[in-house]
Amino acid sequence: MMLRSLTKIVGLSNRRLCNVELLDKIFKRCKVLTIDNMNPHVKNIEYAVRGPIVIRAGELENELKQGMKKNFTCITRANIGDCHATGQEPLTFLRQVVALCVYPPLMKDPSFPDDAKQRADRILNSCGGRSLGAYSDSAGVLVIKEDVAKYIAERDGIPADPLNIYLCGGASEGIRNVMKLLMTTLPGKERAGIMIPIPQYPLYTASIAEYNAVPIGYYLNEADKWSLSVDELKRAITEAKPFCKPRAICIINPGNPTGQVLTRQNIEDIIKFAKEENLFIMADEVYQHNVYAKDSKFYSFKKVLTELGPPYSEMELASFMSISKGYMGECGFRGGYVEVINMDPAVKAMLTKAISAKLCSAVTGQAALDVVVNPPKPGEPSYPLFKQQKEKVLGDLAEKGRMTTELFNSIPGISCNPVQGAMYAFPKLDIPKKALEAAKAKGLAADAFYCFALLEETGICVVPGSGFGQKEGTWHFRTTILPPLDQLADMLKKFERFHVNFIKKSASFPLRGPQLALSYSEANSNVLAIALSYSEASSYVLAIALSYSEASSNVWL
Repeated sequence: MMLRSLTKIVGLSNRRLCNVELLDKIFKRCKVLTIDNMNPHVKNIEYAVRGPIVIRAGELENELKQGMKKNFTCITRANIGDCHATGQEPLTFLRQVVALCVYPPLMKDPSFPDDAKQRADRILNSCGGRSLGAYSDSAGVLVIKEDVAKYIAERDGIPADPLNIYLCGGASEGIRNVMKLLMTTLPGKERAGIMIPIPQYPLYTASIAEYNAVPIGYYLNEADKWSLSVDELKRAITEAKPFCKPRAICIINPGNPTGQVLTRQNIEDIIKFAKEENLFIMADEVYQHNVYAKDSKFYSFKKVLTELGPPYSEMELASFMSISKGYMGECGFRGGYVEVINMDPAVKAMLTKAISAKLCSAVTGQAALDVVVNPPKPGEPSYPLFKQQKEKVLGDLAEKGRMTTELFNSIPGISCNPVQGAMYAFPKLDIPKKALEAAKAKGLAADAFYCFALLEETGICVVPGSGFGQKEGTWHFRTTILPPLDQLADMLKKFERFHVNFIKKSASFPLRGPQLALSYSEANSNVLAIALSYSEASSYVLAIALSYSEASSNVWL
């Protein structure tokens, strides 16, 4: 009855509300777990890369499949670094080895090269029952860890110990495993503080929120190609100390979403700062193969830290790597590793115990990782094709980074730093005042307003900069550079046309109107909220939300 009364108040019929009886059922207080009594830290998690704009992109895809007419024929997903989803071909050798491991009878097939069979046989010999279906050791299959150690040693010219390596389901799992160790579990000012770059990959703020820690944001310098200064690190930690206990500093190199590559001097400065402040270093190095600028080079934190000598070479460090990025792009296999350096043996034992509670990472992902760290060598039958495929992927990415930067910098009101590495561009938007006011009236960050309009008009899905963090008063978006060259060129042309039209239309944007509700949490709000979606011509009802708690509890349908 309450809902029927409310529908009359807002002037909507039962048909437009969907099923009122279903709504009545949903709002009954009959659940053990409710939005009111669930873990509040989980409610604080935000992950823009798969946020409301991406959800809307999925809805538009379904509408296209149902035959609805749009200004576009498909959704261009430039919101996430998913290489294969955008058309990148898998590496032949990697898929051959994994196929042989998954189905060993293929060993008899003469179409598979001998070097692929040898690698698969070696992996299977280290698996229980010679099967990827068996659990591995919690830290990973030993021979794969040995191959990871050899890879690191060859990369850095510094020995690596397999016992310091933990295989994980992508770098994200490794980052969260290590970050958990740094939590104090204490309230208020005693909470752990984690230094993160701004802009940053939302995994960090999401994990910090879930663990009830405090993010300590240090700003990258956009005016200097997203460089990092020690003065900014000092400012950030000094301002944070009254509110938390700083425990660690996270660095993403090459950068996501900003695409910069740190110089060796930058890395040395960060290490010295971390030593001075007694911070654990977390080095996210998943894009180490993705360096395109001729004057840029990847240096691992382990290499620089070790070569600095004592006392820096004695510092605690965790370095993360993944098979989802680089030239491989094998996101779905969920393979990665973390190498821990100088970790207290007792803490390391606790890390092993915590990982053991989850048994092990997927062994198929471990097998795929082995191919990444132990690829074909010169003289082996698979080497020529492997080399050709690797060089093509990286060469195309370099060209796409150049093309993207040039196009954005040619559009009035947009500026974009060079894509030195990684897989993304992070252009800055100069949004007209009228558009800023229209966005505010709809309850949206200005760049989210822009990105929603871009999606509705062109089908291009990107992520607003507000989802990554940015300096107040600036607006950005992140786009991948992953689509094939011809598709990327077409996407950029559509983008240019959209932007020009957006600026023209901004003079007539309505400054009043229904507010677009994107959050389920709003304190002290016993009011009916209507979720709306903006289109160029009109606004239309998508869903109804009722806030039934003073604390924070809009229920979404």
